[in-house]
Amino acid sequence: MASESMASAPLALPVLPLDDEVVLPGMVVPLDLSDNDVRAAVEAAQAAARPGGGKPRVLLVPRVDGTYAGTGVLGTVEQVGRLSDGDPGALVRGRGRVRIGAGTTGPGAALWVEGTAVEETLPDPLPGSVTELVKEYKALATTWLKKRGAWQVVDRVQQIDGVGALADNSGYSPFLTVAQRIELLETADPVARLRLATAQLREHLAEQDVAETIAKDVQEGVDKQQREFLLRRQLEAVRKELRELNGETEGDGSDDYRARVEAADLPGKVREAALKEVEKLERSSDQSPEGSWIRTWLDTVLELPWNERTEDRYDIRGARAVLDAEHAGLDDVKERITEYLAVRKRRADRGLGVVGGRRGGAVLALVGPPGVGKTSLGESVAHAMGREFVRVALGGVRDEAEIRGHRRTYVGALPGRIVRAIKEAGSMNPVVLLDEIDKVGSDFRGDPAAALLEVLDPAQNHTFRDHYLEVELDLSDVVFLATANVLESIPEALLDRMELVRLDGYTEDEKVVIARDHLLPRQLERAGLEPGEVVLEEASLRKLAGEYTREAGVRTLERSISRLLRKVAAQHELGDRELPFTVRPEDLRELIGRPHHVPESAQDPAERRTSVPGVATGLAVTGAGGDVLFVEASLADPETGAAGLTLTGQLGDVMKESAQIALSFLRSHGAELELPVTGLKDRGVHIHFPAGAVPKDGPSAGITMTTALASLLSGRLVRTDVAMTGEVSLTGRVLPIGGVKQKLLAAHRAGITTVVIPKRNEADLDDVPAEILEKLEVHPVTDVRQVLEIALAPAEVPVGVAA
Repeated sequence: MASESMASAPLALPVLPLDDEVVLPGMVVPLDLSDNDVRAAVEAAQAAARPGGGKPRVLLVPRVDGTYAGTGVLGTVEQVGRLSDGDPGALVRGRGRVRIGAGTTGPGAALWVEGTAVEETLPDPLPGSVTELVKEYKALATTWLKKRGAWQVVDRVQQIDGVGALADNSGYSPFLTVAQRIELLETADPVARLRLATAQLREHLAEQDVAETIAKDVQEGVDKQQREFLLRRQLEAVRKELRELNGETEGDGSDDYRARVEAADLPGKVREAALKEVEKLERSSDQSPEGSWIRTWLDTVLELPWNERTEDRYDIRGARAVLDAEHAGLDDVKERITEYLAVRKRRADRGLGVVGGRRGGAVLALVGPPGVGKTSLGESVAHAMGREFVRVALGGVRDEAEIRGHRRTYVGALPGRIVRAIKEAGSMNPVVLLDEIDKVGSDFRGDPAAALLEVLDPAQNHTFRDHYLEVELDLSDVVFLATANVLESIPEALLDRMELVRLDGYTEDEKVVIARDHLLPRQLERAGLEPGEVVLEEASLRKLAGEYTREAGVRTLERSISRLLRKVAAQHELGDRELPFTVRPEDLRELIGRPHHVPESAQDPAERRTSVPGVATGLAVTGAGGDVLFVEASLADPETGAAGLTLTGQLGDVMKESAQIALSFLRSHGAELELPVTGLKDRGVHIHFPAGAVPKDGPSAGITMTTALASLLSGRLVRTDVAMTGEVSLTGRVLPIGGVKQKLLAAHRAGITTVVIPKRNEADLDDVPAEILEKLEVHPVTDVRQVLEIALAPAEVPVGVAA
């Protein structure tokens, strides 16, 4: 190990204090003589120097906060002159360490102290550990110098052989603090000093590596941002040039959403919500997926017509004329729209505004069989009111989000169909047709019908909130028209929010008018025929409506007209038919075949269904409107032993119970009605409803089944021209039913002339067209006995034989 020994003679040296600076042996440093302490020490050293005795010597001592270190460096003044900046200076070289002792006296104004030189000795040869330490320090110093580009200094460091000199050479390192330099100065052992210098250099290189890594990452991020900024600027410049080339204005296609929101005419709360989203967009990075979601949301909000409204056409007579011109019949709907416009006009004339923050929208439910014009009526209503028209198809919709929209957290989220309809209409007061509302389904994704409760509630829809928009949308000025075929499929809570308007189908006269004024002109155009080239007589249209079609609406009638016109057009192209051509009733069979529906009254008496006892004609209501329903009854042979009641024809529970009630009534009142009911105990009764593939249910066939059984037991035929509907009780009372208008229209189409209905349904006859009531003989009854008197023909065979 190294050893140190003290010189026998102490040294008297002037003190040259160094504030916050340390000079180690071997270092050459320039000192500014303008400093009083430095100048005093140099002048004292020069004064004490003897001629021929060598260069002036000073003691370089670090001074920190006025406190001197315990060890200094003996320095020789190599040269006195001017520094690079022109100030007087001295060049001093550090020679060796000196331990500072007591103060002494000397020439000049400097502080003189006594010191003892510290001599360093090392074993020869050096131990292997010291040699490895020297190699490590030189390698670390070389790495650090290469990073700084000091290639010339590298060779100088490699040439240093002394252990202490190599350690003191680290004094040139600018990264060392004053405390670290003083620690090196006061470490007398050269090996320990080199180990300390190596540790300091190694620690600095590690910190430098970390700092370089951080700086590199930061620089890469900055370069990327600068590159992206530059590219975006270039993209904006290209877009600007393209806009100028195409003659577009500065704002076309601009991404400045803040300016677009501030320029848009938005309600207060919507504007606040939009500006908050703009702030989020400005804070988010371009790579964030949230940015695209916000842009899509802002585009949707800005495209909605928040303050756009069309002026209603307050020409009440003109609106009614439009409705009458585009639709025949449907007086209930026309009256309701006329009332709506009349009230709006009176409020506008008197300067009355909205009611309770809400405008005067309407919600109508048009319920009726297919083909009666429910969907096309919505467009006519919009035309009559001068409003925009939007159709929303709800058939098969099973997801609640289709109505209320998706949450924005989902990928591909969209607003609901109501919001999209408003956007498509371009105004806040369109006529929105919710088509096929009874076909809405429900599954694990929710119930869309429940989501419609707020939309179709006039007391709530002024604050409708879509899940995607999450801002209030005023729907109170929208006229909603909902269409449905079956009333029972609409939830009760939803139906309660709408005004119900029934469209029960057209009479034959109305069908003829519709075919003449609407269907025929449209089909002539589609067949490529001029209006005068093919003419259908009114009798031909009536035969088409009465014998070739039997429906509540006019779709099949329009298809028949289309088929007829196509046939005529094809024959003309083949040269078999000359135009113009007038279609007469007798030409129909040649052109489109035989009639499909011949009235029961027009058939041969032997071919009629009621030509045998036990068959009665009833009336029913289906999804396609009213229809005629036949009931057949038979008694089993007593020898078969098949007693009891058998029902066939896909009957529901209510209809099965009606059959039980009819049979029980006849068993208990058979003697009173003069019917041989004693044999019913041993013989099975079979009641069948033809068209067995069609499910049937409801109580309105009660009196029809009773009449069929009474006809079977009495042997009396049921009159061919009589049809009936009504529920029967155990006491024989006839109870009210629904769908009277549709059933009477169906009876008229089937050629029935006499109809039996419950007495309590007599008020429903007001809804039946007058021309239908004139052609029908309607008998309101209260008891089954009255039904049997009207329906059963006089007996032609004895009762016993029939039984």
